[in-house]
Amino acid sequence: MRRLIRPAHLAAAAGCLAALTIGACAYNETLGRNQLLIVDDSALSQQADAAWAETLRTQPVSRDAALNARVRRVGDRIVQAAGLTNRSWDYAVFVSETPNAFVLPSGKIGVTTGLLALVRNDDQLAAVLGHEVGHVVARHAAERYSSTAIAAIGIQAAQGVAGDYGQAVGALGGFGAQLGVLLPFSRRDELEADRLGVDYMVRAGYRASESVALWRLMAAQRQTSTPEFASTHPSDGTRIAELEAYIRERGYS
Repeated sequence: MRRLIRPAHLAAAAGCLAALTIGACAYNETLGRNQLLIVDDSALSQQADAAWAETLRTQPVSRDAALNARVRRVGDRIVQAAGLTNRSWDYAVFVSETPNAFVLPSGKIGVTTGLLALVRNDDQLAAVLGHEVGHVVARHAAERYSSTAIAAIGIQAAQGVAGDYGQAVGALGGFGAQLGVLLPFSRRDELEADRLGVDYMVRAGYRASESVALWRLMAAQRQTSTPEFASTHPSDGTRIAELEAYIRERGYS
């Protein structure tokens, strides 16, 4: 016999989740919106440092002095423009054909040789690093972690009160949380980081128009395309259009 879901149980679970969510809201002046944050960047630093150390240990690192100097030169200018000189920054160039770069909240910047081979000038490299630093300033890592944790808590609460329905609720809830909640946030995060990145590259003395040129270049070399509705990133077309509109709005060149 299936156990009925008692309204009181559901109300209690919903109440706990709501209290946690409301208590974790914080206003981000840079973004001009509230963020759900149940963890701060300092709490993620230990994990970030461990990931950095593991990457340095397991991935080939380029010793090319010119490449490393280029990344540090451009990176330092972006970091200063973003107002993040209150922490020490480490840089590394990883040997990989895949164009990629990442910035960790603990002050680590990694760039692949594939990206350095792809970008046509320092302005385009600044666009990439500005975007990645934008994620740090926007506290997207902490927000993403918090959103994922809240979604997991909600699913577990539903499973705890749903009796025989628990497994089904968990499966549907996880899928819904992924497509209905988490992924749209990620697309928003990417576009926010694009805008912040443009601001930082301009403050650092680089040309905003090269951010558009960069994404056109990325779109041209991309071999596969994932539908935007099921992707953690905006489509190339959306990204380019949003960047062009923002550059016009800000009067950048």
